[in-house]
Amino acid sequence: MENLQKNLSYKFKNVDFLREALTHKSSVNENPELNLKDNERLEFLGDAVLDLSISTLLMKKFPYFQEGELSRFKAMVVSETSLSKIAARLDLGQYLFLGRGEEQTGGRKKDSLLANALEAVIAAIYLDGGLVAADEFIGMTFVEDIMIIEKEGINLDYKTDLQEYCQARGLSLPVYKVLKETGPDHKKIFEIELFINEEVVGLGVGRSKKDAEQKAAKEALQNLTNKL
Repeated sequence: MENLQKNLSYKFKNVDFLREALTHKSSVNENPELNLKDNERLEFLGDAVLDLSISTLLMKKFPYFQEGELSRFKAMVVSETSLSKIAARLDLGQYLFLGRGEEQTGGRKKDSLLANALEAVIAAIYLDGGLVAADEFIGMTFVEDIMIIEKEGINLDYKTDLQEYCQARGLSLPVYKVLKETGPDHKKIFEIELFINEEVVGLGVGRSKKDAEQKAAKEALQNLTNKL
C-alpha cells in the first residue's frame, strides 16, 4: 500500500478505501470468510467523479470548444483504452487482489480490470479526501493524455465546430482561401487564410489543404472566443 500511494502521489487517511478499490470480485468470491468488499460500487462512483472532473477540466482548458467537440474529447480521455494505459503507468495491476482464476488468465494486465480499478481508486480518493483531492489527482494523472490528444487532434473536427459556432451567433459562414503554396509537388506546404464577415480570423499551415483548414479553424475559434 505504501508503494502504491507513492505512485498515486496521494496519502490515504483511511487505507481501507484503497484496499477496497483494488479488490476484484473474484477475490471476494473465493474468500467468503474474509468478508471482503469488491470494488464495483467504487467503480460506479469513480466513473461519476471522473466524468465531472474531466468535463470541468476540458471546459476550462478549451473555452472555444463546442458541446460536440467537448463530448468527443472527453470520450477519448475516459475510454477503457485510455484508462487502462494510465492504470498501467501507475502499476495498478500488481496491487490488485484477484482470485486464482483471474490470476491465471492474466487479470493483472486486462484492460477492463485495470480501467475499472482506476475508476475505483478515483472514488477511494474522493471518499478519503473530497472532491478537491480527486480533482488534483485526476488533473495530475490525465494531463499527459489530454496533451497528446490535443496535439494529435484525434477525431476533432474544428471546421464543423466553427461552422456551428458561426450559425449559432448569426455570423457569416467561414471562407477558406489558399494564401500560399510552397515546396515541391510531393512535399507541398499550404497556408490557408480563414475569413468570417470578410475579416481574417484564422491562419493555418499544413501539408494538405484539409490539414491547413483544420488548423485555421482551430485558431479562428480561439480568436473569436478571446474577442468575446
